[in-house]
Amino acid sequence: MSPRAGTMRLACMFSSILLFGAAGLLLFISLQDPTELTPHQAPGIKFSIRPQQPHNDLPPGSFQDGPFKAATERVTRDLSSRAPRGLSLRMSQDPQAQLNVGARLRPRQRRRRLLIKKMPAAAALPANSSAGTLARPAPGALDGRWARLRETQRERKRVMREACAKYRASSSRRAVTPRHVSRIFVEDRHRVLYCEVPKAGCSNWKRVLMVLAGLASSTTDIQHDTVHYGSALKRLDTFDRQGILHRLGTYTKMLFVREPFERLVSAFRDKFEHPNSYYHPVFGKAILARYRANASREALRTGSGVRFPEFVQYLLDVHRPVGMDIHWDHVSRLCSPCLIDYDFVGKFESMEDDANFFLSLIHAPRNLTFPRFKDRHSEEARTTARITHQYFAQLSTLQRQRTYDFYYMDYLMFNYSKPFADLY
Repeated sequence: MSPRAGTMRLACMFSSILLFGAAGLLLFISLQDPTELTPHQAPGIKFSIRPQQPHNDLPPGSFQDGPFKAATERVTRDLSSRAPRGLSLRMSQDPQAQLNVGARLRPRQRRRRLLIKKMPAAAALPANSSAGTLARPAPGALDGRWARLRETQRERKRVMREACAKYRASSSRRAVTPRHVSRIFVEDRHRVLYCEVPKAGCSNWKRVLMVLAGLASSTTDIQHDTVHYGSALKRLDTFDRQGILHRLGTYTKMLFVREPFERLVSAFRDKFEHPNSYYHPVFGKAILARYRANASREALRTGSGVRFPEFVQYLLDVHRPVGMDIHWDHVSRLCSPCLIDYDFVGKFESMEDDANFFLSLIHAPRNLTFPRFKDRHSEEARTTARITHQYFAQLSTLQRQRTYDFYYMDYLMFNYSKPFADLY
């Protein structure tokens, strides 16, 4: 073999080794997890790959699960392999730097766990939905009436979700806080969450929850003060964040609502037309001082005798002299139905059917039915549509319209008709 041929063979072998090494290096880089690489940005080029949360740390149902994870990895790998010339992707070998990356990820992870995602009507339920918690009634119980009630529930929830999607789209991206669940009562034995809406049967519903919890044998044995001033029932905001989210995701969530004008009149009659040691001095005195010309000294001293038009003036005043109260606040504020996905929406107007249907769904004792007795002022007639119209007849057309506007979201979300023909 000539010296020239030997030299050429050595050169070919050396070139092959170099090519093999380069190919191995490229293969090694392409197999690295690009989510852990820290980009070195070339001058004048804005290109970054943000560190992603490891798959094992993500909550179930997050966007990295299932087919989305594979798609995300493919896209990220393509980006890393097509990085602009001069851009080097290097993995940090500094343990402290890796700890810093983890520290940056953890706060975002904590925030995301409380995030309630907006979902299209035909898609999956929100993150706090307890889909499947409403069991079917026992065999034979799903007769025509039960089927009709089940269909009514579907329609009510559909209307509520559509209203939320149209007018409160941003709510679905907000985090659940203790304030959002402060009106929700917890019954752990039957895994029920009940959002209290005053003047919509809440006293009797709390009696039912106490019987379900084994705290009383009958709803008739529970006095008014025990219901409202006792501590037998826990509120959801008394639990830690994990306890709140666990119950929101696994318990059956329900609320009962009432026609807004009727609920408002019921609250006024209860709090201002009967002696009351709280509402008269706190609300009555402030209302009379602001809205009654030439109020008597006795009225200003006691706060008694507030008239319905004066009460409505207070309600509509953006600079009202005393704050709002749960008895006439919006249901959309009390229960946050655009943020919390309720499994059951009942109505005061169909209380008996709705309540007993709900009790059958959660497998309550068969002898437990919703009580129909009036909690207070039992000698007085219940507030009806006819009585409500009598009170609203005292208002001007403009005041009625403004009151309707005030409760517009409640009318819309719970599909109540306009109570007066001249409203728009």
